[in-house]
Amino acid sequence: MLFNEDIYKFMYAALKEAEDALTEDEVPVGAVVVHDNIIIGKGHNQVEKLRDATAHAEMIALTSAANHLGNWRLNECDLYVTLEPCIMCTGAALSSRIKNIYFSTFDPKFGACGSIYNLAEDGKYNHKINLYSGIYSSESEQLLKIFFEKKRKK
Repeated sequence: MLFNEDIYKFMYAALKEAEDALTEDEVPVGAVVVHDNIIIGKGHNQVEKLRDATAHAEMIALTSAANHLGNWRLNECDLYVTLEPCIMCTGAALSSRIKNIYFSTFDPKFGACGSIYNLAEDGKYNHKINLYSGIYSSESEQLLKIFFEKKRKK
């Protein structure tokens, strides 16, 4: 076990959100925000449902967490997401002062936490986010594979 048990528990919750996205015919990405070892925000992709390019799992989870705390500053919170955040979502995490991002698998096409860019750790901003990857990566990759194979068959 590379990470402590709680990290796996929270990433599992993010995977459950990704499964919800899959059942709704959305790209299966899920996210949860954790504060004091409690999930205070969660979300899954709803781009198609809401007809909104910004309705990524992370954006929805961050908004939910901010509403829960009554504060946009999430500096004592961690973000768990099943796919490496894109530029938009990494920017939102930086702006909301997320402490740590844990993600399952890298996104070589849109990733901004190590794949294409590493905005979270590059030190050019007034905030830096610690990154951790690989938690339930095969499970996350499998959900993505199922989704895109289904799309190619249509």
